[in-house]
Amino acid sequence: MRLAKAWTVTAKDFKTFTKRRTIVYYLIWFELIVSIAMPLIVRFAERRSKDPAVVLPRVISAFSLWFFIGAAVLPVSIASYSLVGEKVQKSLEPLLAAPVSDDDILVGKGLAALLPTLVATYCGTVVLMILIDLFSVGRLGYRNYPNWTIGVILLLLVPLAALFSVGFNVLISARTNDVRSAQQLGSLPIIPLAGLYVLTEIGVITLSVTNLLVVAAVLAAADVVTIAAALRAFRRDAILTSWR
Repeated sequence: MRLAKAWTVTAKDFKTFTKRRTIVYYLIWFELIVSIAMPLIVRFAERRSKDPAVVLPRVISAFSLWFFIGAAVLPVSIASYSLVGEKVQKSLEPLLAAPVSDDDILVGKGLAALLPTLVATYCGTVVLMILIDLFSVGRLGYRNYPNWTIGVILLLLVPLAALFSVGFNVLISARTNDVRSAQQLGSLPIIPLAGLYVLTEIGVITLSVTNLLVVAAVLAAADVVTIAAALRAFRRDAILTSWR
């Protein structure tokens, strides 16, 4: 794999995505809604709670997982379009005939979905942390962020979840012929992550650093399997034959 060649594929996809403004708006609006709506919900919970000092830290901690879930949601529209979009634009054959390896194409496509996801997620997190801290100082007497929980989520879970979603969606995109089908199938990784959030909300799992590290280890293993499967499944000759 040659990084320069992979980056050429990434740059090409960036140009394509910036022309599809729905994808750009989706990245921006998702993070804005999460980062602004969550503090409003926390404020509402504080007004309804009889013991805010106990309830609010748990609610705020659970909401931190939304950025973890978002890291799997955001790449779907980009990565699922990555190869199917080449067919729609009739640029697949020139791409596969270019002097780049299969690994160069996969890495380039993956970076094109991964980098915007991470940038949008981290920007949204900054907004959330500022708003929550402004609220928690007045209500709880201390700043909630930064803390070890959000640190593990941002530095481990977010990149691993994004990488898993990207790898899975690029794999699906290489095996489907329809953009809508690719997006629907590409949304499957969101289900277990959403299930994890539900378990934290009902108190089955606590967001301790130890538990988050266990989740990170499971995600890392899933990433290795997914990426290995994508590298093994992606063969340009088979793709050209099946898409003609």
